[in-house]
This record gives sequence, structure tokens and C-alpha cells, in this order.
Amino acid sequence: MNEKLKIKISIADRVYPLTVDLSQEEGLRSASKKIDAMIKQFEENYAVRDKQDVLAMCALQFASQVEQKQVDSSIDSKDLERLKKINDLVLDYLEKK
Repeated sequence: MNEKLKIKISIADRVYPLTVDLSQEEGLRSASKKIDAMIKQFEENYAVRDKQDVLAMCALQFASQVEQKQVDSSIDSKDLERLKKINDLVLDYLEKK
């Protein structure tokens, strides 16, 4: 049985009460800290005054990181598949000799 925990997460100076599995607490707290750090970075480096714009930029940044990991993973699996095929061809050739 998953134990539920009531926590409060702060993002962009707003508090969000959540009920989460105990196993999710650390990840959520870490994510909120990363979001706040990214907000601060965007506000310092760009002339952004609207929190909604900053939050949209953060969402885009995180989403693009997830998408890039999927693309990289897809490339890695394609490379692995090619290497397996080459290995099979080499083994077939060596067996015939």
C-alpha cells in the first residue's frame, strides 16, 4: 500500500498543496527547486517581467530536455542495432571459413 503524504510545494512565489506518494516527495521538492533556480536565471538574464512568460520558458526548457533524451536514446538504440547486425555478419563470415 502506498503511503500518502500532504506537502506544500512553492513555485514562483506560490504555494501548491499536494497529496503525493511518499516515494514522490524528494523528486517533487527537487523539481520545484530547479524550477525556481531556472526562473531566477531567466529573470536575471532576460528582460522578462511576466511570471507566466518565465514559467512558459521553464516548461519549454524542461520539455526540450526530455525530448532530447528520447532522441538520444533512439539514436543509441539504432546504433546498437547496427552493431549487432555487423557482429552477426562477422560471426557468419568467420564460421564459414
